[in-house]
Amino acid sequence: MTAASTIADIAARAGVGTATVDRVLNKRPGVNADTMQRVMQVVAELGAPPLRGRPRKGDNFRFAYVLPADETPFLGLVDRQIAQAAGDFRHQHITEVTHRLDTSDPARFAASLAQVAGIDHCEGVALMAPDLPAVKLAISELVRSGVHVVTLFSDVAGSMRETHVGADNRAAGRTAGLLLARMAQAAAGRDTLLLSSQATRLSAEIERRIGCAQVIEERFPALRLVRTPDLPADDEGAAKALLRFLKKGVDPARVAGIYNVGTGSAGISRALASAGLAGSEKGGGAAAVVAHDFTDVHRTLLSAGGLAYVLHQDIHYCVLTAARVLRALCENVRGALNVVQPRIEILTAENLH
Repeated sequence: MTAASTIADIAARAGVGTATVDRVLNKRPGVNADTMQRVMQVVAELGAPPLRGRPRKGDNFRFAYVLPADETPFLGLVDRQIAQAAGDFRHQHITEVTHRLDTSDPARFAASLAQVAGIDHCEGVALMAPDLPAVKLAISELVRSGVHVVTLFSDVAGSMRETHVGADNRAAGRTAGLLLARMAQAAAGRDTLLLSSQATRLSAEIERRIGCAQVIEERFPALRLVRTPDLPADDEGAAKALLRFLKKGVDPARVAGIYNVGTGSAGISRALASAGLAGSEKGGGAAAVVAHDFTDVHRTLLSAGGLAYVLHQDIHYCVLTAARVLRALCENVRGALNVVQPRIEILTAENLH
């Protein structure tokens, strides 16, 4: 027969399951000698199936985690979680490398991404990247070259990435809008909610904005959602920009809350304090703030009343799941793309621990 046989062809001829054939072909334990001999005899008759991906370099799988180079509390948290997963990676025979790439120039980011897998001989990439045409093209080229790609935390739909690992960001935005709107209903005379973020091409943050706007429009027509100008990523810049907007772009007396989809929460909290809208135990003129990701900064702000809620996803789970999926793809495991996505946790000052 031809050499274009498949694992299913071999399994059917040998009278075993496809998982058994996969184990034999990849020289993994758990198959008795007689079955192994029968499978190898069929392989000799039919020809070995084509193997997806790049040839292995050594005994371990090599995967790259590629993140934006921006110095944000969230990305710092992801970096630490990847480092803390080293023991799990060793147990799964995975060698991990982490790259931080500059996202300010999409073409340069795409070129750097194309180099990552080749330089490190990686068989898979877990990627957090802006949703831009040049990046989509780079992802698709990686997949065509035999490198498996999954997106992490922020999707790049329309590329050839094989799956996404991360919370449903549109649902997260809807959750934030719902929480703020319910609090606004109890604040007499305050009918304005603010939506703030940085200039971003991350689909995660765009989806959050869309979700928030949707739920306000659908369920709370008496409330007004106002998007602030794009805020700088640093806290000092965010504080100054938001304070200018509160003085000239909106009536602070009508602001009931603000949803920050990105970074700069400490700066936003300072700006609200300067405008007389800071949180307090008794409420009063406070504007509730909802942000994302349980960073050290957000833990402090929650405890001090600077944030009302933090929406969080299990970052450690996402990091490990991305590696698990990449390994399963490399091993041609059936159901490799069946990913259970993390749930959105709602954290308050009362349930930090």
